[in-house]
Amino acid sequence: MKILLASPRGFCAGVNMAIESLDLALQMFGAPVYVYHEIVHNKYVVETFRAKGAVFVDTLEEVPEGALLLYSAHGVSPQIREFAAARRLKTVDATCPLVTKVHLEAIKYAKLGYTILLIGHEGHDEVIGTMGEAPESMILVEAPEAVDTLHVPDERKVAYLTQTTLSVDDANRIISRLRARFPHIDNPPKDDICYATQNRQEAVRTLSSEAQIVLVLGSQNSSNSQRLAELARENGKQAHLIDGAKDIDLGWFRGDETVLVTAGASAPERVVEEVLEFLKTKFGATVEARMVRREDVFFPLPRELRAAGDVRSEANALFAGGGH
Repeated sequence: MKILLASPRGFCAGVNMAIESLDLALQMFGAPVYVYHEIVHNKYVVETFRAKGAVFVDTLEEVPEGALLLYSAHGVSPQIREFAAARRLKTVDATCPLVTKVHLEAIKYAKLGYTILLIGHEGHDEVIGTMGEAPESMILVEAPEAVDTLHVPDERKVAYLTQTTLSVDDANRIISRLRARFPHIDNPPKDDICYATQNRQEAVRTLSSEAQIVLVLGSQNSSNSQRLAELARENGKQAHLIDGAKDIDLGWFRGDETVLVTAGASAPERVVEEVLEFLKTKFGATVEARMVRREDVFFPLPRELRAAGDVRSEANALFAGGGH
């Protein structure tokens, strides 16, 4: 067996910032630190932090008044911020800056009187937070077919935004349909889809042609990880989205395949390493690292944590692998 190890893969700058924020908050303020929704959509990361004293909640009623609350990488609506203030919660905002950018675009277009068409998936934490910025001005669009039945007050004042973790191809199909339906549609000057999402998709698109099987490390509720597996299947490959080596079915393999291994933007390198070791042990697999694009993006910590002084995040040690 030959393994093609895709790069870039795994943690993006936004995820790195969010997990470092939670780790530092636990060190600086002690457990429990409450987190609104999962810090990132990854089972391994969530379980690791739960063991360290993080408490993940879906409603703010679960958070005691005056407690410390951290907003996850996916962002929250203004209503959540107002409710947190009313409960006198101390908050740390670990929203990814790329998600914040979409929120600001939504506010801008709403103030200008536009109908905003948000391309995304219903129920996703990021979509809920973004739509909360201008619920009366925003319509969610999940598929190209939905464009034909859209009704807007003024077809000359329409704009679109996108969830940051979408498939580039899926988003472009919807955007093309929107442009045909609304020739005057406006959009932000810079693409909303996250650089890391695009880069990981590009790596799968480029490298999957050389493989028979694609393994994507990531959780089932991770939108960007799901997109990687879908993209591989669209390219005619057998693809599996797994949390780790324990999810691998030996029946997937003959033992002489080329296997592409990658990871979604919220999946830690440690689980990638475990899969590589598993395949080496079972099939004598060799690993060839293949870089498609270099990444060097960095996001600063939330201001509440920048004065951490001698406190250092242990997150890298928790989630990093041995370095392939």
